[in-house]
Amino acid sequence: MRTFTIGKNDAGQRLDKFLSKNLKTLPPSLMYKYIRLKKIKVNRKRAEQKTVLYEGDTVELFIKEEFFDAVSPDLAYQRITPRINIVYEDENLILCDKRPGQIVHADDHEDVNTLINHIKAYLWQKGEYVPEQENAFAPALCNRIDRNTGGIVIAAKNAQTLRVINEKIRRNEIDKRYLCAAHGVMEREHDVLRGYLKKDAATNMVSVFEKKTTKSHEVKEIVTEYRVLAKTDRLSLCEVHLITGRTHQIRAHFSSIGHPLLGDGKYGVNREDKREGYKYQALYSYKLTFAFQEPSHLDYLTGRTVSVPMDRIWFLKEFDGALDNIL
Repeated sequence: MRTFTIGKNDAGQRLDKFLSKNLKTLPPSLMYKYIRLKKIKVNRKRAEQKTVLYEGDTVELFIKEEFFDAVSPDLAYQRITPRINIVYEDENLILCDKRPGQIVHADDHEDVNTLINHIKAYLWQKGEYVPEQENAFAPALCNRIDRNTGGIVIAAKNAQTLRVINEKIRRNEIDKRYLCAAHGVMEREHDVLRGYLKKDAATNMVSVFEKKTTKSHEVKEIVTEYRVLAKTDRLSLCEVHLITGRTHQIRAHFSSIGHPLLGDGKYGVNREDKREGYKYQALYSYKLTFAFQEPSHLDYLTGRTVSVPMDRIWFLKEFDGALDNIL
C-alpha cells in the first residue's frame, strides 16, 4: 500500500485528476476500476472519481508497485544560475520581463535555458519551491510570449494562483498592452482592426483574411485595437490592445494591412532590417493591469498596473525625441 497526503497545492482537485498527474503509468481505465473496487480510497473511505480532495486528506492506494515507478524529474533548473528580470513579485506570483530571444518552455532545440527553468531555479534557491514536498505541482507560467518577442510573463507560485490567473485571463480580467514599431505611417491614429485568422500548424504561421471564407473551426475571428503614440518618416510606434488573443495576432494583423513590424522576418520582408542589425520583431508586452471582477485570494491586486522599464524596450530608440510625455 502507498499513501499520498494532500498538500496545499494538491487541494481542490478531483481524485481522478490527482491520480493522473501522480501515476502517469496507470491506465485511466484501470484507475477507474481500482476506485470502483475500493482499491483506492480517500481518508480510508470509499471514494468516487469526482471526489474533491482537501488539504490534509490522505489517498490510500492498494495497487501494484509497478504503477509507482517514478518518472525522472526534470532537474535542469538545479544546474543553472537564475537570470530573470522581475518587475513584480509577492507570495503568490512573479511577473518577469522576458528578454527577446529566450523561449518560455523547452522545445526541440533548447530544454535548459528556458524562462520557466530560470524561475524554478530562482524559487528553489530561495527555498520557496521544494519539489520533495510536492506531489505534482511545480511553478508554472500563466501566459506565453513568442521567442523573439519581449515582455511580461506571469508565473504562479502555487496551484491556487495558477487556477485563478488562468481563469482571469480567460475572462479578460487582465488587461495587457503591447508596444510595437510598424513599418510606414499608419493611415489612422487610432483604429480597431477586424479580420479572420487561420493557423497552419505545419509552418507555424497564420494567415489573416478580411472576411470569413470558410466555416472551418480553424478560422478564428480576431480584433486588434491600436493607437499611434509616435512616428518618424518610416515607422509608427503603436500601443496595441488585443480584444482577442490568437497566435501571432499582432504581427499578422499589422502585416495584413501593409504595416509589418520592424524586424519581423516571418510576416514581413526584413532584408533591410537585418542589414541594420534588427534580430527580433519590434513587439513588447510592456504593461498589464489586473481588472478582476470576481473575488479570489488575489483581490489585493485589483486595479494594480505593472509595466516594464522603458529603457528595456530596445526599439524605442528609433523614436528618440518623439516620446516625451507620452508613456
